[in-house]
Amino acid sequence: MSAAKDAPPPLPEPLTVAVADSHTHLDMQTGTVEEALTKAALVGVETVVQVGCDVKGSQWAAETAAQYAAVHAAVALHPNEAPRIVLGDPDGWSRQGARDAGGDAALDDALAEIDRLAALPHVKAVGETGLDYFRTGPDGKDAQDRSFRAHIEIAKRHGKALVIHDRDAHDDVLRVLAEEGAPERTVFHCYSGDADMARICAERGYYMSFAGNVTFKNAQPLRDALAVAPLDLVLVETDAPFLTPAPYRGRPNAPYLVPVTVRAMAAVKGLDEETLATAIAVNTARAFAY
Repeated sequence: MSAAKDAPPPLPEPLTVAVADSHTHLDMQTGTVEEALTKAALVGVETVVQVGCDVKGSQWAAETAAQYAAVHAAVALHPNEAPRIVLGDPDGWSRQGARDAGGDAALDDALAEIDRLAALPHVKAVGETGLDYFRTGPDGKDAQDRSFRAHIEIAKRHGKALVIHDRDAHDDVLRVLAEEGAPERTVFHCYSGDADMARICAERGYYMSFAGNVTFKNAQPLRDALAVAPLDLVLVETDAPFLTPAPYRGRPNAPYLVPVTVRAMAAVKGLDEETLATAIAVNTARAFAY
């Protein structure tokens, strides 16, 4: 990778209305939390939701949110983490050995810690949870399903938002949410469905959070979904350090790049930047109850 590819993109023009990055991973980014928050604030991104993907990351998210007023936490086991726990760490146990050693019990223990963290006042959401059929094969589906249903129950019991990770699993995610009964506030992080799915989400009152991939040339289905998504259910996120928006695709992502995605989203919806940013700010505060 060239030096230019390694270099952080420049700061975009500030938004005139402050918004929140509804999904980021500060623990996976370079630099300090203070640096990330300072750069974000300079361009009108005044709040971030720090998302945990495993027990350690969720603990870090909760601790960081307790320390910084601009940070809210979401805690969970990522869909790919549940099979890893049950079937065994590929760097350690064999799959059968993990089961013999109590992989299901280990998942229960991990879920109990997520439950404990979810009760904390500065933890605003349970997620990212859901289903991922891209990285986890059929042998991991049972663990993902059990973990997803447990997270739904935890979110409802604590009155927290549910943040969904859905990759190549649209029908099953929607089915499980219907079977379990979705929490009052449910967010599809890095929305990846098409316009038809967006209409289903709208009917059910699910929030749809769009990331930098909505700017990619091959992402017309995402733009079609955004076009039909109700304005009061639209959020924006970075999923940083991943999914850096064009024209900086492939370079490090961070919360300060939210304005690039907001402006692209405004163009898709035929809205001025201020109107969309105002709606996003209101929606994110309502979705995460802060």
